[in-house]
Amino acid sequence: MTYCINPHCPKPIDTANANNVICRNCGSEILLQGRYRVIKQLGQGGFGNTFEVDECGKTKVLKVLTENNPKAIELFQQEAKVLSQLNSAGIPKVEPDGYFTVLPKNSSVPLHCLAMEKIEGVNLEQWMEFRNYQRISEAQALNWLKQLVEILALVHAHQYFHRDIKPQNIMLRPSGQLVLIDFGAVRQVTTTIVAGNSHTRIISQGYSPPEQQNGYSVQQSDFFALGRTFIFLLTGKEPQDKEIYDPLTNELHWRKYALNIFPLLADLIDHLMAASANHRPQNTQVILQK
Repeated sequence: MTYCINPHCPKPIDTANANNVICRNCGSEILLQGRYRVIKQLGQGGFGNTFEVDECGKTKVLKVLTENNPKAIELFQQEAKVLSQLNSAGIPKVEPDGYFTVLPKNSSVPLHCLAMEKIEGVNLEQWMEFRNYQRISEAQALNWLKQLVEILALVHAHQYFHRDIKPQNIMLRPSGQLVLIDFGAVRQVTTTIVAGNSHTRIISQGYSPPEQQNGYSVQQSDFFALGRTFIFLLTGKEPQDKEIYDPLTNELHWRKYALNIFPLLADLIDHLMAASANHRPQNTQVILQK
């Protein structure tokens, strides 16, 4: 199957295009960059669509930006830049030429594209759902926390932070390696205020820290979201679940819902989620040393 990514193509799925370089229905390029053949659509939402592509027998994922908005383009290009700079089994690999644009036939608006490694496995929200939200053990929590903090250490060392850590954005490879995905919200390490509109404010209910909900992000914002992620994994309950969330104090009473875990680990998770960013760990090394 060959899929045409032109959003105005009258017949994007057409078996007759299987070996074509140009779409027979709209005249747009379908062998992208002379190497990527789009096989099927994987998802859509947010700023764009995702597709599975074949690159000379190798399967990859292609993200295509559908939002022709300067801020959306900036975030998309930032994701491409960051992923091409980072080299880790815990981050999707992007080749230096993985970002490119395609101009559909009879259009003056280019499509921004990003080809990246396809991560085999499921995200942690799916993984928990498959297991009927069974709580993870302390040993597994320590293993996964160490993996994710080491991934964040690499991201932060390159003067970036993620800004959207949550179970849906963490993939579990069959090998047991965790992979942090969706770097579309990544920012350079600086106190950053985000323009207050729905296209640029990065908020994930229950996971985004208070300062981010107010339009600001700092490096410690990642730690808050990481702590909230482990609340979900250790209790099987979303952080905003009424059983653990107290709206009067804005606190999570989660410990009694977790399996037997040592107070030191529970204290560390609470430290990650401190209401004020300056009360959270200063950096990833502080977390790893605990």
